[in-house]
Amino acid sequence: MAIIMDIFDRILELSQQGFFCSQILMILGMEAEGKNDPELTRAVGGLNEGVGYSGDLCGCLTGGCCLLSYFLGKGEAEELEDPEYRATLADFAQWFRDKTEGEYGSAKCAGITGGDVGKRLEYCPGLIADTFEKCVELLSERGVM
Repeated sequence: MAIIMDIFDRILELSQQGFFCSQILMILGMEAEGKNDPELTRAVGGLNEGVGYSGDLCGCLTGGCCLLSYFLGKGEAEELEDPEYRATLADFAQWFRDKTEGEYGSAKCAGITGGDVGKRLEYCPGLIADTFEKCVELLSERGVM
């Protein structure tokens, strides 16, 4: 439980620093490896608040896919993606849809929060934590994290 609380506290800290869901997920993943890459953090910012602040797919879904890709995907010409890469992404996406559609009625940012700052403060930190934990679980099952 202490680890979960530590992650939750870190999520709140990053949020207070102005980072959003997809960025927070990537920062947590990089921190797990002792890394920091502001360019990557900046790049995944385009997924915030439902892909480009459009309210579309939640940044936890797209950011979680990016986090999994960070560890399992192809990054160089001579590199191969992990054999479980695509199946892992599919498992994660299905888990996320099941979770958010069951709890909030939607996998879209606008459907989860309705653009309401109060709901964003209430729902998003827990959803980010659950998403990060699921990504860690999937990566651990594959011996990556």
